[in-house]
Amino acid sequence: MTTDPGDLVLDPTCGSGTTALVAELWGRRWITCDTSRVALTLAKQRLMTAVYEYYELAQPQEGVGSGFRYRTVPHIMLKSIANKEPSAQETLYDQPNIDKTRARVTGPFTVEAVPSPTVRPLVEIDVDLPADTSVARSGETYRQGRWIDELLGAGIRGKGGQKIEFSRVEPLAGTRYLHAEGETKEAKAQRVVISFGPEHAPLEQRQVELAIMEAAKLVPKPTIVLFAAFQFDPEAAKDIDEMKWPGSTFLKILMNADLFTDDLKKKRASNESFWLIGQPDVRLDLIKDGKDKGKYRVEVLGFDYYNTREGTVVSGGAHNIAVWMLDTDYDGRSLFPRQVFFPMADEKEGWARLARNLKAEVDEELIGAYRGTVSLPFEKTRKDQRIAVKVVDDRGIESFRIIEVD
Repeated sequence: MTTDPGDLVLDPTCGSGTTALVAELWGRRWITCDTSRVALTLAKQRLMTAVYEYYELAQPQEGVGSGFRYRTVPHIMLKSIANKEPSAQETLYDQPNIDKTRARVTGPFTVEAVPSPTVRPLVEIDVDLPADTSVARSGETYRQGRWIDELLGAGIRGKGGQKIEFSRVEPLAGTRYLHAEGETKEAKAQRVVISFGPEHAPLEQRQVELAIMEAAKLVPKPTIVLFAAFQFDPEAAKDIDEMKWPGSTFLKILMNADLFTDDLKKKRASNESFWLIGQPDVRLDLIKDGKDKGKYRVEVLGFDYYNTREGTVVSGGAHNIAVWMLDTDYDGRSLFPRQVFFPMADEKEGWARLARNLKAEVDEELIGAYRGTVSLPFEKTRKDQRIAVKVVDDRGIESFRIIEVD
């Protein structure tokens, strides 16, 4: 109501993406953002699979900024009737003329992950510092103390109602990148060490490397090494997933954004502050025959989950995958999804909804493929090419996998 076609609309918390959807519908440009991965996934799916009416432009050569052509109606007044004057025309700005011969889908949009600026603590800089530089770490130590208390009280949520509970969790002395240690609450307690990621930045590869080096020096050796973060750098996540030690398990823990509102949150065992992240079980195949011979294909087989009851990593199926995205030429910095799939969407949702609305305008076989767990064929275009697969499960938990095309 307060904007014109072509204007820019900002919605700082997108939710399910309604503002962006309506802006797209009415020819407004838009920017929206959210801290919730669930919200972003819902918004992306709604935008990509919706069909919009095609409005007639006032000046087609000028684009949407020129406005639409609207329905007009006569504004008849007693004065004009008495004086036999022609009635004025009123423009109905909520009723643009629709070109029924065309259908419209969403215009191109980008998904950006804006990293927060990070500042190294003074104690990590190799210079002579005064004796009271420990003050520089007081804020970080205080936050980690809160997270330790929450971890002890709420535990870590796993798949299917499973949970890792602790009999104790406390700060770990003598280490810089491992911040806490504890024991699991079970008959045969396991020693756990924890490395927390930054509050406003992804957990990076360097911290993972240094935390693992510290864990290797501990006696007794930890059974479980946890990396807990609000977000993970893709390369860091890859290193954690691929790390193998006899007798030790390395796990990624997603920290809920609710931890930012610690002063508003009650201390309850039912809190869902920490979630186990599953590793995508992905297979990359070289096609050896047929019309696509020499190309590659990706299949998402499911997730590998940590079974908290058995203490082992087990393979899960693909039936709980809400959406997965494939970047066939990953640049090491940001995911550019060239193929997007909605395996859990039924006959009336996802790409099927778009196909139904567009009718003969789309390839039904292609739309069907985008509802599955096998990618479309793609080519290797350079020597050091890598693919990236991002999977979002039905809990809204994201996981990331990078594979060399070789």
